[in-house]
Amino acid sequence: MWPDLSCDVKLSSKWWGWGDASKSYDLETRPRFFRFLQEKLEITGEIIQQPVSLDSVKVSGTRVEEAFARRLMNIFGEENVQLDDKERFLHSLGKGYLDLIRGWKGAPSGVPDVVVYPTSESQIERLFSESAQWSFVVVPYGGATSVVGGVESHTKDAKPVVCLDFKLMNKILEVDGRSVLAKVQPGCLGPELEKALNATGLTLGHFPQSFEYSSVGGWVATRSAGYESTRYGKIEEMVENLRLVTPMGIIETPLVPASATGPDLLQILVGSEGTIGAITSVTLKLRKAPQSRSYVGVLFKTFTDGIEAVREMMQKEIIPNVIRLSDPNETKASLALASHNHGSLIERIGTWYLTRRGYFGSEGVVLILAFEGSPEWVDFERKRALATCRSFGGFSAGSGPGRIWYKERFDLPYLRDKLMGMGVLADTLETATTWSRLPGLHSKIMEAFTSAFQELHVSGYAMAHISHEYRTGASLYFTFMAKQLADREEEEWRLIKNRVTDVIVKAGASLSHHHGIGVEHAKWMGEYYGPLGIRVLKAVKHELDPMAIMNPDKLLPAS
Repeated sequence: MWPDLSCDVKLSSKWWGWGDASKSYDLETRPRFFRFLQEKLEITGEIIQQPVSLDSVKVSGTRVEEAFARRLMNIFGEENVQLDDKERFLHSLGKGYLDLIRGWKGAPSGVPDVVVYPTSESQIERLFSESAQWSFVVVPYGGATSVVGGVESHTKDAKPVVCLDFKLMNKILEVDGRSVLAKVQPGCLGPELEKALNATGLTLGHFPQSFEYSSVGGWVATRSAGYESTRYGKIEEMVENLRLVTPMGIIETPLVPASATGPDLLQILVGSEGTIGAITSVTLKLRKAPQSRSYVGVLFKTFTDGIEAVREMMQKEIIPNVIRLSDPNETKASLALASHNHGSLIERIGTWYLTRRGYFGSEGVVLILAFEGSPEWVDFERKRALATCRSFGGFSAGSGPGRIWYKERFDLPYLRDKLMGMGVLADTLETATTWSRLPGLHSKIMEAFTSAFQELHVSGYAMAHISHEYRTGASLYFTFMAKQLADREEEEWRLIKNRVTDVIVKAGASLSHHHGIGVEHAKWMGEYYGPLGIRVLKAVKHELDPMAIMNPDKLLPAS
């Protein structure tokens, strides 16, 4: 019998930022990075703003009628229906930049009218059956780590919004060790699921940066990617079957390893972002937990050299678990960020020697590789990968850079909270394209950032890395920072976001590789898929959710 998994301990406790309220990013031990920020963003580095207290936040009153509230309590149990203003406000926030701004200022936007906590699929069915009598909309809610407005509760009319929080549907229902499959409920959080699987010698192998606080249902609904997806695949490649409760009934896809029975219904449901129904169970493909793990850093004289080495590895089917190639700007920031406590890359290898060889010039970059499996396999793949890197001028920097990255891989979101206090806009966006288009797209996006910073008259800094690689191309992941424009924070962010996303879509690159669509990307979907493609998606929505009660304004562009 598999244990119930409690989500209460691991859910983010910092309502105005990332993760655990007791944790923060330590910049004091990273003086080089502190000076780097001051220089690039023209900031003092002093804390100039603090989030408001939760007690000071005021929200509009609930639109849930007393009779409807009683009906909800009859379905879910009185203890699992929340009309409290604080709970409603907390369920309006994801983890995107605009969420942080609203959290810090205590400025509610899209607050649900009631939060309910289902414990069974039948309760969700009963809720949907009430839509004919009571007018309402439903917003599914998992770990709330969306950075694209996936949990905002907007409705264009006076309909009350019911937030469907899945934290109590958090069980591992079944593990089939012979078929290496696990059937789980949507509220399972990453750490608890992985801990339970590891105890039996298995792993899912899915580790997004939000891993500590995100849920299985959220991963599947948004097609998330983990940092080991280059080898193990994105979440949609790990889903063998799912069960979805829609307003029109239940859909369960066949539990089969492969099929040629027409278009793949499973892949229509995966990535639907709660707009056609609520995921109630997922069967996931597992693998044996690795026996050995190895990391290595490689230096290249140019980003182009690094790209070619990575492309060659993928096309020769040398596929490490992690391939992370920083561009020159990210490499500079990473070197500045390396703390004295850990020992920086420069200190470990020797600045003078590597500078003379051209590895610390203005175009130098760092590649991090990670390998997992049996000791023999890890050694074999590592040797093949390093040989390929050397053929493009790569210089092995040993295991230090990779071990430092691995240790801190889930901590960088805490840095954004620290930067917010200093009056800094900090956010990320990502895309994917083919190898032939990748260098040109990287250049165009960097130019778009520069153009946006100049138009806003702010000091800014943008950087990128490639990750989630494929035989035909790779993901480009950008981080950008700028000095905040006081009282114009949303306007500033939208100008930058729109400028860069326009470039991405016009270049024929992916509108989103793994962050999903939510509300922030929806307006580009028509251009991305074309009018007929959007009609197909809207037809699916209409067939399964004819009264449009599911997660309004997400995924699809407004009519």
